[in-house]
Amino acid sequence: MSKNPLTSITDTNKFNNTNYNDWLRNLRIVLDFENQGYVLDKPLPTALPEGSSPEKCLTFDKWLDDNRKVRSIILASMTNEIQKQYDRLDDVPSIMLRVKEVYAVPDRHIRYATIKVLFGTKMAEGSFVQSHGVKMLFLVEKLEDLKAGLNNDTYIDVILQSLPPSYNPFIISYNMTDLRSLFMS
Repeated sequence: MSKNPLTSITDTNKFNNTNYNDWLRNLRIVLDFENQGYVLDKPLPTALPEGSSPEKCLTFDKWLDDNRKVRSIILASMTNEIQKQYDRLDDVPSIMLRVKEVYAVPDRHIRYATIKVLFGTKMAEGSFVQSHGVKMLFLVEKLEDLKAGLNNDTYIDVILQSLPPSYNPFIISYNMTDLRSLFMS
């Protein structure tokens, strides 16, 4: 078996009980590279019905093999203390469910914190608008991923509000003309 070059991601970013969301994202990257991400989300088949077709037998065997490999990757990507809590579980979905129940930060908490940062961010006078814009767009995209339910006009208003007073002429011009299409593209 060839070594996945991406496993260094999970080696250097071990799950330590404070980084669940980052760890899960990195784990999915590694498993997607090996086409094994499905093992995280779908329940492990318990048995193969008698008289199953050869294709079903191969699929079942692959699933069991992938479950074993993914379980090893998951446990290897945890600190020793956390490994001990889950090393007795044989199937990946059970491990993931228990880890999520204990360590996952609910989306609403992440959404709240992100909205707080977005609405509280103010560009300092004299700083670069490009870096400020990148930061604001990152927050907007994060809220979109979390399905925050804010519309584009709200995002634009918040970004314009975050600009320093020296940008007031631009904001007035924006509000008086149809520059909205520049932001939407």
